[in-house]
Amino acid sequence: MHVMNGRVSTEALRYAQAVAQTGSFSAAARSYGVTQPALSNAIATLEDRLGGELFSRSPRGATPTAFGARLLPLVDRTLGELDGLVAEARRLAGPATTSIRIGVSPLIGSHVVDRACAAAASLPGGRELVLTEADLAGLRVDLVEGRLDLILVPSVEPLPRFEHRVIGSEPVVVVGTPDDDSHGGDVVELAEAADSRWILVPDSCGLTRFTTSLFDDNAVPLNQYPGEASSYRVLEQWANLGLGAALLPRSKLESASSAHRPLVDHGRPVEISYEAVWRRDSGLATDLAELVDAITA
Repeated sequence: MHVMNGRVSTEALRYAQAVAQTGSFSAAARSYGVTQPALSNAIATLEDRLGGELFSRSPRGATPTAFGARLLPLVDRTLGELDGLVAEARRLAGPATTSIRIGVSPLIGSHVVDRACAAAASLPGGRELVLTEADLAGLRVDLVEGRLDLILVPSVEPLPRFEHRVIGSEPVVVVGTPDDDSHGGDVVELAEAADSRWILVPDSCGLTRFTTSLFDDNAVPLNQYPGEASSYRVLEQWANLGLGAALLPRSKLESASSAHRPLVDHGRPVEISYEAVWRRDSGLATDLAELVDAITA
C-alpha cells in the first residue's frame, strides 16, 4: 500500500478499534449496527490512508499485522483523548446532577445492586441511584440514546463501542437431574451433559446466550427441551418437575429445596461474569469510573 492524501476518519478508527477488541469484522459490525461490507470498506480506506494493512483476514477472524500491532495502541490513545475531550465538555456544559441512572439486567443478583448503592453513597458528595430493570436490548438502546448513564449486564457479547469493566462473577449450577446421571457425584461435568435435555428461557436477558455459547465453545451438543420457560422461577420449577435440567447463576435459585449441583469443566467451576458498561464520552465518565471501581472493590 502507499499513503494517499485525505483525512483519517474517526469512524474508521472506531471500527478498527472494535475489530481489534472482538477479533472479528462481523462482531465489530454488529456492535455498531452497520453492515460488514460497510465496516470493511471503511477500514480498507483507513489502511490506504495509513499506508499498510492493520489486520490479517482469515476465516477464523482478524488478527493485527505487525504494522497494526504498532498503530492500534495509538488508535486507542487517540480515541481515548477525543472521548475525554467530549466528556469534559459535556460535564462543563451540562446541568449539575446528583443522580446516576443505572440499568440492570434481570440476571444481575441483588448483592451486586447492593454494592452499587453503597458505592454511590461513597462518592464525593454522595449520589442517588435511579435504577431501571430491563432486558439487554432495551438497556443498550437506552445507554446509546442517553437515557441511562451505566448498565450492569452479563458479559455475553462484545461491546467495543463502550467502556466496560468486569465487576464480578459467580458459579453456575445445574438445577434438576440431568437425563444422563450415570456418573452421579456432587458436581456435573460439562462434557458429560451432552445427552441431557436443557430447558431455556427467552433469549433476552443473556442467560440463554450464555448457555448456548458455553456449549458451542466446548463443542458439546445442546439438546433443548421443546418448550420454553418464561422466567427463572418457572425454569427452576420445571427442572424440579423432571422436565429437564436447567442452568442458573447460583444467586438466582429461589428455593433452597431445589436439587442443584455446581457445573464444572474438567473439574473447574463454570462461572458467569458480569460487567458495568458506560459511554466513553459521558459527562459523568469520571464519576462512573469511580463508582465501578468501588463496586469492583
